[in-house]
Amino acid sequence: MARIEDSVRDILVALGEDPDREGLVKTPERVARSYEFLSSGYQQDPDEVIGDALFTEDYSEMIIVRDIDFFSLCEHHMLPFYGRAHVAYVPDKHIVGISKLARLVECYARRLQVQERMTSQIAGFIQDKLNPLGVGVVIRAEHMCMRMRGVQKPNSSVVTSSLLGVFQKRDTRQEFMNLLS
Repeated sequence: MARIEDSVRDILVALGEDPDREGLVKTPERVARSYEFLSSGYQQDPDEVIGDALFTEDYSEMIIVRDIDFFSLCEHHMLPFYGRAHVAYVPDKHIVGISKLARLVECYARRLQVQERMTSQIAGFIQDKLNPLGVGVVIRAEHMCMRMRGVQKPNSSVVTSSLLGVFQKRDTRQEFMNLLS
């Protein structure tokens, strides 16, 4: 934390600001606490996020948790990107507590990320942990690095998907996409 605070003070000075002026005195500490929270996914083990919430169940239809709000930091600019994740799987004898899917999204989002990797990490973990018949993850996000700087396109969004197992079949993929709209 102290290193982050020192770095923020250096940034303020490099920007031509006075880090000792009233409005900025506590900024280094606030930014350090903010980054600690925004990167808390590094301290989370996805296996521990799921914990013992795996259950044997004779159910083999699609399960979807839609509209999981998340925020993350783009690893290229350390600016926020945020949106909604939709996570689905078709179980093969094992289901997981549905709140754990939202927590899993949060675990991967609270790291320096690129949306493409985050999408694959969520799908891959579910595939490895549950060994379902298939997994589908779709993420739609707005990236502040595209809105505020660079290309400056405020109405753009990015959609990524990872489709594994039966979700690669046309009918299953179409059912998943239909249920999202």
